Amino acid sequence: MTRVAAAQLAAGTDIAANLEACLRMLGEAAAARAELVVLPEFCNHLSWYTDRAHARRMACQLGDSFLSAIAERAARHAMYVKIGVTLARSDGRTTATSLLFGPDGDLLGESDKQILMGAENDHLDPGLDDSPVIETPLGRIGMYACMEGVINEVTRSLTVRGAHLLLNSLNSFATDEASLHIPVRAAENKVWVVAANKVGPLLPADQLPAIAARLGVPPDRLHGAGESQIVTPDGTTVAMAPAEGEAIVFADIDITTAANKLRPDGTDVIGARRPSLYKPLQAPATRRMPAGADHARAAVSLPDPRIIARMARDTDLIVLPELAALPIPEIVRALRDTRCHVVTSQREGQAHHGVLIDAGGVVGRQPQLHLTARHPWLSEPGGELTTFDLPWGRIALVVGDDALFPETFRLAAIQDADVVAVPHTPAEAWELRLGLPERAAENRLNVVAAGFAPDRSLTGGIYGLSTDFTLWTAWLGTFTGVISHPEVTPVPSGATSVRATIRPAQAVNRQVSRGTDLVSGRPRQPLEAMTATKEPV
Repeated sequence: MTRVAAAQLAAGTDIAANLEACLRMLGEAAAARAELVVLPEFCNHLSWYTDRAHARRMACQLGDSFLSAIAERAARHAMYVKIGVTLARSDGRTTATSLLFGPDGDLLGESDKQILMGAENDHLDPGLDDSPVIETPLGRIGMYACMEGVINEVTRSLTVRGAHLLLNSLNSFATDEASLHIPVRAAENKVWVVAANKVGPLLPADQLPAIAARLGVPPDRLHGAGESQIVTPDGTTVAMAPAEGEAIVFADIDITTAANKLRPDGTDVIGARRPSLYKPLQAPATRRMPAGADHARAAVSLPDPRIIARMARDTDLIVLPELAALPIPEIVRALRDTRCHVVTSQREGQAHHGVLIDAGGVVGRQPQLHLTARHPWLSEPGGELTTFDLPWGRIALVVGDDALFPETFRLAAIQDADVVAVPHTPAEAWELRLGLPERAAENRLNVVAAGFAPDRSLTGGIYGLSTDFTLWTAWLGTFTGVISHPEVTPVPSGATSVRATIRPAQAVNRQVSRGTDLVSGRPRQPLEAMTATKEPV
């Protein structure tokens, strides 16, 4: 077992005070016998500058007094230390960099942030290389920072290259970092994650009230959101710090358990990936399709023709559970004289097809793309993801266990899908709690998912895009600190159906912050690893 720690602290414009806070937290971690400690992002200086020259003046340099003090303290306490700072590179770039110091004080690895957030684009330079996987006696370690965890590519690349422990340094006021973006990266990759966020003002204290007023948010919403945490490979948070105040949390973990990538049905969720299918992700993606309808009505339902017929009168889309065993002609009859579409799935020989149906019959089919152990009869997977244009927007069908793979939904996003229908049988708690909400959040997709629970009751949910997204567009309601988490309508226990509003038009807005696009801004370097690994046999 390895004792790991996540330390949250406040950092301002006083570099000496910031260093003192870092050293104090390392001392506390050492007193608790931690072997590895993660500190937040931008520990040397607030991420707020007057211009690029100011950012460079405030940046660290390798071997300077700030970083030498961190290295010395790592050696004194014989611990691994991961810290996020700005770094003045010798080639003239100024980067947001994660550094890992070993228990002898040596610098073991560095990773420049590959996707910058908002104003960081004004003052810093994005990383040019993919984050390294670092071999250590503790295990294989990968590093990433804040915005790199709001999308899936950086952590996915680290995982397919063999990392078992991922270290995330954050500088974020977003409350959905702790509730969604941090734990989902552990669960979808079956790795350990140790994440340290900031607390206190993320902007200069004397300017914060005026900035908050301009943005129309309470000043305390521009503080670091804390909730630093340690997450297991199944997405369970085993230690979490409070939302406010300097704090450190610990856990004793077995890093080797992250070598097991098996789902309960025996599927290796990394080995079952199909890198050749993901090649289109390497191409630039700019939203081209016009916006869909402002809103549509979506539902998930048990495969009962009477329920379908009743709901179809004022519903645009109904998704049935995977392999619902309701004949297509019965669905067509239930849709008579309506404009509703239904998505179901069925076995067709050795293939598993999602089927899109309206009152006139079958509109389109989508084969399942990935081979998984749950369906041993499935030996004829599809070769591409297809989208379909409907009166209210563009839809993609993600069939069965294709829902396990973040890459599937990315393929839908780059094809300008507004809505994804998911007939899917969840096997682990994270799939509905974290997986599908994240697929909606990181791609700006409305997701409508239906499945059977073990007792054949209805499960799933509707994950609709909110009109309130980022601080760069006017909010209709009060700013809550949530940046990209969708509006979730779960299926209540015992329900036979559930309905909610989805917003196809909101899929057009992918700007999570000024200059930061969730889809077209995804870093290219990780995609090389994600598309180059061996195909499953």
